[in-house]
Amino acid sequence: MKSQRSIHDLLENFEQDRDSLIPILQEVQEKLGYISADSVNAISRYLDISINDVYGVATFYTQFRFTQPGHHILKICLGTACHVRGGQRIMDVVGRQLGIKPGETTPDYKFSLERVACFGSCALSPVVVVDGKVYGRMNPQKALKLIKELK
Repeated sequence: MKSQRSIHDLLENFEQDRDSLIPILQEVQEKLGYISADSVNAISRYLDISINDVYGVATFYTQFRFTQPGHHILKICLGTACHVRGGQRIMDVVGRQLGIKPGETTPDYKFSLERVACFGSCALSPVVVVDGKVYGRMNPQKALKLIKELK
């Protein structure tokens, strides 16, 4: 779904009603990986609502992102158990290695780094999730090795 035409094709599957806004945003994000400015404009026109209304709804929900994610998404847990067992050290080392902060993506779009409050896997802490795969009992060295393998 790289082109404007693809966005319009996607929109045609939905009713032209404000109630379709969240399902449309979810579908666009599933296809693109994020909500692009072009998508927001197309959604606004299709639903006949303002761009501000689209952004207002999309920014209310944390599930929506507005920047293109990296090919690999690294989520590091900083919940209590993970934090106590070194989650912040892992975050710091990974951030330095990639040259980005939590919430950012590398300039080559290879990696995105995210901070997570809790995965609910406290027995495995500290936890890192990469592309949906859980890695438990992590430490900074294991995290750097994982990044090297992904490169």
